Amino acid sequence: MAAYEFTISVKTQYLADQSDPERTSFVFAYSITIKNTGHVAAQLISRHWLITDGNNHLQEVRGLGVVGHQPLLQPGEEFEYTSGTALATPQGSMCGTYYCVAEDGEQFEAKIPEFVLSLPRTLH
Repeated sequence: MAAYEFTISVKTQYLADQSDPERTSFVFAYSITIKNTGHVAAQLISRHWLITDGNNHLQEVRGLGVVGHQPLLQPGEEFEYTSGTALATPQGSMCGTYYCVAEDGEQFEAKIPEFVLSLPRTLH
């Protein structure tokens, strides 16, 4: 196990009640669980997202923390949050990076694995 490591897992959901397909607006929620799987306490400082719709239109999002928090996670601790995004197409994907600082001052990145956003029953 690495000294500095966050493990990320994601669950997604299409929000039909907030979407408007006639106006090419497809809204998705994603719930992220961040677990400190390293040996050292560390804090999530900022995020960088790459959001790609079905037309390969790329949107970059950068910001401090996640949903107003910069969680400090002890080894073994988890932080979960839910956020969302709107796409112009019924399918797309997201990936990114969390920038973190360990309690000993070491800086590291936690990769957010790519995940798919898709209307139910539309993937082949």
